[in-house]
Amino acid sequence: MRYSEEEKKMWLDDWQQSGKKAWSYAKENGLNPQTFVKWTKAKEEPKQSFVELPLQVLPTPQYSQEILIEKGDVKIHIPVFLSSVELQTVLESIGRVL
Repeated sequence: MRYSEEEKKMWLDDWQQSGKKAWSYAKENGLNPQTFVKWTKAKEEPKQSFVELPLQVLPTPQYSQEILIEKGDVKIHIPVFLSSVELQTVLESIGRVL
């Protein structure tokens, strides 16, 4: 069975007020427990659209060459003079977001 976003919100609000574990609540209310738990995760873990890197990750620029990564409206500029460790840190951070 498919639920509308409004129905999902109603179930999630009721669950939060119940104080019960998601799996138990779903079973008691005739909902698929696996599906319901996914709903709770989606609400608890919104996707981040920006990751701030500490300043020490990116050294002072020496020249202006860069790698440009584009996804939709997002443009990420990465200096080419990064060490392999610094580049790996930047790419891992980007991977968590995209």
